[in-house]
Amino acid sequence: MAERSKSKKPDVPAGDGSARVLRMLPSVDECLRAAHRDPALAGFGHAYLKLVIRQAQATLRELIASGRGDLTRTREQLVAEVVRMARGAIAADQPALRPVVNATGVVLHTNLGRAIMAESAIAAMVLAARSPVNLEYDLDRGGRGDRDAIVEEELCALTGAEAATVVNNNAAAVLLALNSIADGREVIVSRGELVEIGGSFRIPDVMARSGARLREAGTTNRTHLSDYAGAIGPDTAMLLKVHPSNYRIVGFTAAVELSELVELGRAHNLPVMEDLGAGALTDLSVHGLPREPLVAERIAAGAGLVTFSGDKLLGGPQAGIIVGRRALVARLKANPLKRALRCDKLTLAALEATLRLYLRGADIWSDLPTLRMLRRTPGELAAIGERAREILAERLGPGYRLEVVASTSEIGSGALPVEQQESRAVRITHPERGPDRIAALFRNARPPVIGRITEGAFQLDLRTIEDPAMLAVALPEP
Repeated sequence: MAERSKSKKPDVPAGDGSARVLRMLPSVDECLRAAHRDPALAGFGHAYLKLVIRQAQATLRELIASGRGDLTRTREQLVAEVVRMARGAIAADQPALRPVVNATGVVLHTNLGRAIMAESAIAAMVLAARSPVNLEYDLDRGGRGDRDAIVEEELCALTGAEAATVVNNNAAAVLLALNSIADGREVIVSRGELVEIGGSFRIPDVMARSGARLREAGTTNRTHLSDYAGAIGPDTAMLLKVHPSNYRIVGFTAAVELSELVELGRAHNLPVMEDLGAGALTDLSVHGLPREPLVAERIAAGAGLVTFSGDKLLGGPQAGIIVGRRALVARLKANPLKRALRCDKLTLAALEATLRLYLRGADIWSDLPTLRMLRRTPGELAAIGERAREILAERLGPGYRLEVVASTSEIGSGALPVEQQESRAVRITHPERGPDRIAALFRNARPPVIGRITEGAFQLDLRTIEDPAMLAVALPEP
């Protein structure tokens, strides 16, 4: 929309000329009347045309104020220019949320939507979107049902918990649990676990919003069971353990095992909650990945509540999953805040389909894109790299140098934060174009390709490219 006018008249220097033209800019209503007379625009809604015309006016105003473009136009010509720009904007209009090619190597990329869902989960979402479903309707009794029932049985079977509930993300799960169990009372947390994760989400801040009062135990790098015991008082409502998520403290450290914390809690009649974050339901070490604590293990160790994400290692939709003892989960379900944080039918449909993949004994390492990408070997990636290099060379043309190089990739989203996987990448360089310019070229492709700049060069990491044809994109002119 910010293109230069096609008029052949010479520009007039900025100053009085631009001020005069700015005063002549037509109103939105005047431009709307002209747009409604334009056959190419007549079929669009009034509100949409008004939005596009406002955007066109703003662009034209900026051009004129900066002295660019033709400053000799009449008012009628300015109206025609706004309408022309509106036509161009509508022709190029795209949804704000667009598919992109993730070539960063980060499997669970928060900025790119985290986990890609299994085909069965996608199909379940489409079915739920297309048709009325028994979201809160009990088909057996013919009356009102509970939306948690859609996934609760599966979650309990997979984790060994007595009960489960689901909210819209893990931050909401932590907020709901703290508010339900410890509103106005103290929750004891190790200083080394007062983490901040993406989006400035801090455990102390969410605790304050929940109404619970933070009571710190131990030091940043070393916390002992005696530190928790010494912090327990008459106002203590819960002991909280938090997965470090996106960082690790190494060196001279000490942390209390969950089983020890549970024993302390039992001695004082206090529940223990763990914010597990990534929420692995299967052992990653069977495919050579570092081992993450399993949700079922934490329940078996005695945690009263465990919270985790649906769109991290679980490989499903964004959701905050809470499993644990029946009496504690019942208090969460009875909290009015639960309604404000609940999931919609699309999320529950996708989550149930994902859980069914785990339950039915399917090959989840093949069916779930997250796990499938994590287990890929450097040899597989190198083979894909050669074909990807050929495809990209054909599209980029002469002058570019492309080579398949060794790389490292990350799981992402705070899962196994210090662990990197051996990977392969296509390294792209040009003697006259720097990595930032090459990165911008790929971001403007159709569809956009998101890579990364490493050691002064633009790279497309292949861990998140399952088919080299994904890189057969339409690139703009350099």
